[in-house]
Amino acid sequence: MSGASTAIKGLCFDKDGTLFDFARTWEAWAQAFLRRAAEGDETLALQLGEAIGFDLKAASFAPTSIAIAGTAAQCAQALAPLLPNQSQAYILKMINEEASAAPQVEIVPLAQFLAQLRGEGLALGVATNDSEAPARAHLDAAGVTELFDFIAGYDSGFGGKPAAGQLLAFAKSVDLPPAQIAMVGDSTHDLRAGRAAGMRTIAVLTGMAEADVLAPLADVVLRDIGEIPAWLKTQSAS
Repeated sequence: MSGASTAIKGLCFDKDGTLFDFARTWEAWAQAFLRRAAEGDETLALQLGEAIGFDLKAASFAPTSIAIAGTAAQCAQALAPLLPNQSQAYILKMINEEASAAPQVEIVPLAQFLAQLRGEGLALGVATNDSEAPARAHLDAAGVTELFDFIAGYDSGFGGKPAAGQLLAFAKSVDLPPAQIAMVGDSTHDLRAGRAAGMRTIAVLTGMAEADVLAPLADVVLRDIGEIPAWLKTQSAS
């Protein structure tokens, strides 16, 4: 395992599929948003769903859905041809409004989990391809915003994943070299961003990607974030 002798002093988390259950959160968002955007036209709602890789009848995302690892702006761009009377800015506004209201299902009790990590002296960040405002709304609702040293969406000025901008900004903000930080995520976008930033990478299986897809880009594949503290102990002992 690469870099095992370098102590991990910071963790940067993806949000959806990592801190929160992706399907239980975003399937509800997709249904609400698509029907709102279609203004009651169920045929159009189905077509909008197809454009972002969501089967409205089955209420499920395709593994290749742009909504899984892409940004809200990319979703708005994909939907725009089907909504010629709406500007991309307004489509994005609807996406973010419905995202802010989407129910969040925590993977583990986050307040307790994050407080434990902070108690061990770890710097904590969030780097998401969601917009920053909905991301903060979700973290606020979970009561964990103040447990993070850094929170960035794709629109926070550092770009989105798989580019490394958000992660390098986190490293700078907590004054740690990237080699002492691990990126934690459920998608190849997360892990590629971590590798590009020169960080360790921790994959979790609480998103839409399978282990065999994530493993080539990960230092370790864990069932969920709850397994991180035990894994960190194995690293400090190595």
